[in-house]
Amino acid sequence: MMEFLYFPEDKSLYIPAIISLLIFVIGAFVTMYFIQKASKKEQEKWDEQYKNHKD
Repeated sequence: MMEFLYFPEDKSLYIPAIISLLIFVIGAFVTMYFIQKASKKEQEKWDEQYKNHKD
């Protein structure tokens, strides 16, 4: 009935999946860090520009 589920008896087959999952998770965190860093820099630039126009 559930032929689409495959759980291998040899658990070493999970190792490549775990490694690729870790690579993508670390990549996601690094990307999020750079996006937040760029966003903060852009916000400071915008605040400075707005401050100059307000006066």
